[in-house]
Amino acid sequence: MERKKELRRQVALLKTRHRSSTWRHSRSAEILATLEAHPAFRAANTVLLYYSLNDEVDTHDFVKKWSKSKQILLPVVVGDDLELRKYTGPEDLATGSYGIEEPTGELFTDYADIDFIVVPGVAFDLKGNRLGRGKGYYDRLLPRIPSAYKAGICFPFQIVEEVPAEPFDIRMDEVITQ
Repeated sequence: MERKKELRRQVALLKTRHRSSTWRHSRSAEILATLEAHPAFRAANTVLLYYSLNDEVDTHDFVKKWSKSKQILLPVVVGDDLELRKYTGPEDLATGSYGIEEPTGELFTDYADIDFIVVPGVAFDLKGNRLGRGKGYYDRLLPRIPSAYKAGICFPFQIVEEVPAEPFDIRMDEVITQ
């Protein structure tokens, strides 16, 4: 647990060097261009994305763009869990827990229909291990969606040599960065 805490602190220090919105926007565009060219993403009909915070790969325009041709789901924090809701447009977002914009649309529970999941993280390693923010939301959600392709996306400075992994952690199928 202490190793994870220290790793979060180290990555947070690196983030302060990359706070510029211009830097974040241009790197996000590169990362998302790689994501949208991915064969598994192209083939997917139902995609679970996330609506980014200001220190994550910026997904706001990406969500809007792909909602025109795919069913896009976004997570909503409810207590200690994530519920999934259909994204229907920016006008149907409300500020939820942690200041994250969350959809107010229809609840989605057909987990087997999800083809592709884009997962945020504080850090990733090249084995697909992920370090989250420490609340375990994705650790509880991902086991319910075992057949979907899981791609972590992050900035290059978030790739580390090793993320401490627990037996219950779900590895990403791939980590996409620049």
